[in-house]
Amino acid sequence: MSESYFHDDAGIALDGVPRHLLQDGRVLLTGASGVVGIHMAAAFRRLIDEGSKLRLRVTFQSPVTGVVAQMLDHPQIEIIRGDLTDPSFRRGLDQAEFILHAAGYGQPGRFLENPSKTIRLNTEATLDLLEKVPQGGRFLFVSTSELYVGLPAGEANREDKIGSTNTTHPRACYIEGKRCGEAACNAARASGIQAVSARLALAYGPGARPDDRRVLYTFIEKALKLGEIAMMDHGEARRVYCYAPDAVRIMLRAALEGREPVYNVGGRGVLLIREVAEKIGAQLGVPVKLPETAKPLEGAPAEVGIDMGLFEREFGGLKYVDFDEGLRRTIAWHRRERPAGA
Repeated sequence: MSESYFHDDAGIALDGVPRHLLQDGRVLLTGASGVVGIHMAAAFRRLIDEGSKLRLRVTFQSPVTGVVAQMLDHPQIEIIRGDLTDPSFRRGLDQAEFILHAAGYGQPGRFLENPSKTIRLNTEATLDLLEKVPQGGRFLFVSTSELYVGLPAGEANREDKIGSTNTTHPRACYIEGKRCGEAACNAARASGIQAVSARLALAYGPGARPDDRRVLYTFIEKALKLGEIAMMDHGEARRVYCYAPDAVRIMLRAALEGREPVYNVGGRGVLLIREVAEKIGAQLGVPVKLPETAKPLEGAPAEVGIDMGLFEREFGGLKYVDFDEGLRRTIAWHRRERPAGA
């Protein structure tokens, strides 16, 4: 993987991870077309390059091309094409001692357009994938910090807090699907499977799909293509961001050594969406333009804060890639990977 610019970030993702637990066995990864899944795959590829004998199987629904295909080109890695919402595809998957379920339509545009598939990915697929883990095996479910929606804004939420979402809410398919997936994982723990749910804040970094319309990537694309960042609202919503390799490191440590069933996964501090746009604008030298009238995204929470205390008490203090540095690396990816003439 020396030519892939995921290589250095894989080192960040593996910092402090108990490599001796990943030296052999079968690993199954879903959702590797997303930013978090790509960096998970990169971490396993680096382990293999360092001598691990593990065998990695990675599911994709779409064709795998470019640097991702290059990264996964190895005799110990197998790409499996199929739709995880299809029960027959799930039944055909082999067992694995460690399954990382990162598929789940994390982009609002995708889950708002595909509510039924979103529910299936996070509930039915989770249940079936748990059946593929032998007793004593490990399972990581990538959940969401949006489970805290409904709690008072301005608070850093601990894992023992419980949010609430009306079933008629446009984001309920995603939030409640993740909540059910967590419940499935907790039930599996009673059967001897080391299942851990990771309530992920907003992860960002190199590797975003061209059709990823989450706000940070949209701002970068607007800046590169249009020479300005025209916002749809005044950017008052607040978010916790975490550089994807940092998020992967936290999740791997929790899945491999964690004592608890659920961990928050996020970075330090909270940023206004407007501040994110301003930071991107400053790095690319383009203006940020606010609208005269705001058009907030339908159903988007004003703020979802998380507390990392549980993880830090168990594993010690966390080191993070600075947001501005992570943003620099992410912008470099977009500059390099944008189609010619785009």
